[in-house]
Amino acid sequence: MTAELVRGQNHPLTQVRLEVRISAGSPVVAAATLSDEHGIVPGAAGVAHPGVPALPGVEVPRQAAADHRLAIDLDALRDTVHRVDVLLALPGGGRGPVRFGAVAAPFVAVTGLDGTEVATYTLTGLDAERAVVALEFYRRRGAWKVRAVGQGYVDGLAGLLTDQGLPEARRMAAEIDEAVAQGLAHAIPAPAPGAADAEHAHRPDGPAASGGGPFAHGAGEPTHPTTPGTTEPHGTAASERAGDATRPAQTAPAPSGTPPRLAADTSLPGAAAASSAAGPIDYSHPRRQNAAHTAPPPAPPGQPREPVAGDATGWSMEERLYNQVWGMFEDLARTTAAYRSAVGFADARREKELDRALADPRSRIGGQGDAAREAARARHADLVGRAREVLDRDLAQLRAEADVVEPALPPAYARWDNPVWHGYRVPMEIPMALRVGDLHLPESDPLRIPMLLRLPLERGLWIDSGRPGSLDGPFTDSHALRRPAMETAVALTARLLAVYPAGAFTVHVVDPAGSAARPLEPLTRSGVLDGPPATGAAGAAEVLAGLTERVDLLHMAVRGGAADSLPPGFDTSRQLLLINDFPHGFDDRAVTRLRYLADEGPAVGVHLMMVADRDDSAGYGPLLDPLWRCLLRLTPVPDDHLADPWIGHTWTYEPALVPPGSQILRQVLAQVATARTNFR
Repeated sequence: MTAELVRGQNHPLTQVRLEVRISAGSPVVAAATLSDEHGIVPGAAGVAHPGVPALPGVEVPRQAAADHRLAIDLDALRDTVHRVDVLLALPGGGRGPVRFGAVAAPFVAVTGLDGTEVATYTLTGLDAERAVVALEFYRRRGAWKVRAVGQGYVDGLAGLLTDQGLPEARRMAAEIDEAVAQGLAHAIPAPAPGAADAEHAHRPDGPAASGGGPFAHGAGEPTHPTTPGTTEPHGTAASERAGDATRPAQTAPAPSGTPPRLAADTSLPGAAAASSAAGPIDYSHPRRQNAAHTAPPPAPPGQPREPVAGDATGWSMEERLYNQVWGMFEDLARTTAAYRSAVGFADARREKELDRALADPRSRIGGQGDAAREAARARHADLVGRAREVLDRDLAQLRAEADVVEPALPPAYARWDNPVWHGYRVPMEIPMALRVGDLHLPESDPLRIPMLLRLPLERGLWIDSGRPGSLDGPFTDSHALRRPAMETAVALTARLLAVYPAGAFTVHVVDPAGSAARPLEPLTRSGVLDGPPATGAAGAAEVLAGLTERVDLLHMAVRGGAADSLPPGFDTSRQLLLINDFPHGFDDRAVTRLRYLADEGPAVGVHLMMVADRDDSAGYGPLLDPLWRCLLRLTPVPDDHLADPWIGHTWTYEPALVPPGSQILRQVLAQVATARTNFR
């Protein structure tokens, strides 16, 4: 039975491998401190945070999010650790709300490996606090207990860490904020609870190892854990889809009605770190029964189960498809991590064997040395070949699933060439998410995973018209990319207009130099815009002033609890500001307003989409760094700049563009314009 804790209450633990699931009303930073018997954190080595997400026995997410999972293995903690505190903090740098009292009370749940809740705690009573100690795992007479703490700190993480005796607490708090900012600048947002309250993956196989945390780091060098040496580690995360009877049955049983997505294959060395994160995935809410999904029929013995569209938990087909796409995304990330880890292990072992053979002068020449080198190369080729076989089997299963899922996707999730768009009708409600492009890895070509962003957008979008570092092709400079970048922005804007109900989404366009007339033609000719694009510095300033006033008014109404007192006829639709060729036509005042809209607008329904080359704004120096960080960067051509929220692979992003010569965009926008006219 689940223990529903109140502040100060404790509960004994009978398990040592646990997960802490966190649901918050706004993105929060999750961290953990490891302290001694006196409650003192000895130093930076005792703090697990987004910049250093893994310590012995503890792993925390890599960035701020509204939904978190922390992995805790009490047996793996050092003997000097007597207490583990789970910390929550609002991100620094002016992102999001400034106090916990302004958001819904965070909810934390301690679960076992099978997903069963052990204890839960709702952190009520918070007001001006910016950081809080949510839970405390502590050791008493050789046994572990969990306590609901709920101790808040107005000074944020700096005050909390100072109270725990950490030297240089303010420097550590600043490092955590910087790590979160860097992660947000590159990571693909992980799924978060929304209208359907979908709770996301819990893994019965226990804490993820290095590189396998639930949230991604920036898109720098991804983590590929290897284990050099002569002893082969056990297990690999090379995964397969449920029902493949040709694989060893090593997956824990899934919850009722939920087929396991992954099964570990322990026949290959080299991926122990990734293997601990593989296992069944349950997307159901932890505190409600979900009867909307039933398990598909089992596969015949010895054969993989046929893939089925909507093969995930959820209350509607849309929610099930959304969860299934994210499950495929995670499967591909983890099986690729296992393959890369196995290859890394094989490389390290080959090098060690060759060094050992060459260390003996007697074996450097002659047949003995040649035989040793040939044997090392053969073992390497065997390990890599076995790893590739498992990867190819997993990819084949994923490609088969993609073949049935892609045609079943609703318009918001579908590519422009999907026939579902030919039957498009203006929707009556907002979908869960929007497809903004496709993602793939070098090993997975030609498999593409849809990149879905939850709606309403929590971050603005930046279409980079600068030359991507990995770009090969006809675009030799940023000038050649300006038109494709604007065409990408127009396609995304059309998608947003198409998936919102009539009158629920309004677009403002700022094109100071008037250079985007051709790419903007689908929007201007269809009549979906309320007015022509604003041109010149005066036009840009007027639009920015109006939207800034709107954000101010809505924030005052919400904070004052007077949302029903807005002026008569106030437009309650969500607003998108599409800007071309930033910072052309922007003075210092306009730039300040733009930064304000990027930070404060999404919370009250004002969103930003910019087409810009960052180098053009180099004259502003670091002043605009926070602006770029709070926007999700996309590119008009394929580029490998995004990281997944599990392993941190560098993924190649491809934009969602309309096929050349297709009339589908014109047809969809015509229906949107007609619906807008009838709505008025």
